[in-house]
Amino acid sequence: MPHGPRPLGEAAQLGEALAAPAGQDDAARRPLASAVVVAGYVTAFFLLSRVLARGLELGVAYGIWSAIGVTLVSVIGAVWFGDRLTWAQIGGIALVAAGVLALELGRAH
Repeated sequence: MPHGPRPLGEAAQLGEALAAPAGQDDAARRPLASAVVVAGYVTAFFLLSRVLARGLELGVAYGIWSAIGVTLVSVIGAVWFGDRLTWAQIGGIALVAAGVLALELGRAH
């Protein structure tokens, strides 16, 4: 199943990335934000475990998981929180994507 687990891994990353910004506020005063963060991480790890159970190698799964998380959090920060992305950071995101592609292509052989 070379490509079967990928959607679950991407869903795990999306859950984690959406939960991370919610935890930026004062958690003691915003229990709902804390609940969203916990639910996002539980979902992310559950889906990651499912991907691994379906046969994706740990190094590839974790590489994809990490890369998607970094990229999504950067984009979410820029869109929702007004963070500025420099050309160097955008280039870094492109390099991360290239690294994930290299991991995936290397796994095919």
